[in-house]
Amino acid sequence: MVQDEHQMLELLRFELKFVEDGGYGRSPRTPWRPPYILEDSPSCPNLGDPARPHPCNECRLIKFVPSELRSESSPCRFIPLNEKGQTIDYFYRGGTQLEMEEALAGWLRSEITRIEQQLAKLTDPLLEQRVEFSKLAEA
Repeated sequence: MVQDEHQMLELLRFELKFVEDGGYGRSPRTPWRPPYILEDSPSCPNLGDPARPHPCNECRLIKFVPSELRSESSPCRFIPLNEKGQTIDYFYRGGTQLEMEEALAGWLRSEITRIEQQLAKLTDPLLEQRVEFSKLAEA
């Protein structure tokens, strides 16, 4: 479990850096179309292969897709990016590239923080007790 979470953390950090570094700008491989968010990322197992030989359930991001949408042709488009449940698909239909990238970056930061906190609890089981104790001491 801890190893899986560390790998997921690295993947999400990589994806955040990719977004922040402008990785979803126009591609020299496909300048005629805007990039597909997550699908045109180096983290996608099918990057650059229109035959899509790898099923999407092999992608590590599939765990963030609601189970009822995992059989979609591009399930990563249905990861809820915020508390409103807006997805990449939502932004394709009615948002801008900038709005989509901002929502994705926000979601990535949130998930990175969540996993870091989860790992901290696993590696230091007394951490939560010390935090609670310090809150009591402050009161």
